[in-house]
Amino acid sequence: MTTEEAEGTPSAPGSLEAIIAGQVKRYRHEAGISAAELAVRTGLSKAMVSKIESASTSCSLTTVQRLAQALNVPVTALFQGADTEREATFTKAGEGSVTVRTGTRHGHEYRSLGALKRRENPIEPSLVTLTSASDVFPLFQHPGTEFIYMLEGRMVYGHGSYEYELAPGDSLVFEGEGPHGPLHLIDLPIRFLAVAAR
Repeated sequence: MTTEEAEGTPSAPGSLEAIIAGQVKRYRHEAGISAAELAVRTGLSKAMVSKIESASTSCSLTTVQRLAQALNVPVTALFQGADTEREATFTKAGEGSVTVRTGTRHGHEYRSLGALKRRENPIEPSLVTLTSASDVFPLFQHPGTEFIYMLEGRMVYGHGSYEYELAPGDSLVFEGEGPHGPLHLIDLPIRFLAVAAR
């Protein structure tokens, strides 16, 4: 029999111990085996299995691995539901900060639709608006890729040596390293969703 973890007090709901407890119980019931049988399969005592399932003790990684093997599930299955707090950004319609970019001084409006700060290579979604004030069309270049989805108006968008006429519902995905940008505005105002992944 293995050295077992020391007895503790029941863990708070949502704690790692409580998550492992819930998953062990769930998979044991799905497998149709008793706590006593799980104890035999893992080399733990029945009392220890009971403590694990009541979240009144912390499991070592070795114990978690034995439980997973006995229940015939991946180790990660016993942690499912842990670390569910993930970053998200919500932007209401018509909101979002206006950002300054190369085209801003030429009448292009870039409204940021949010960003995830903890990501190494975040995506940058923006709502771009071009009006009659947009009289100069600078070309852009940046690392990564970009996705454009037309919402309103019509324009000719250039990428490298190619030109694409975009109307509502049209989309374009391209490598950002190549020079790109609006070449000709056909039907104003123009609004499109631009998502850059650096």
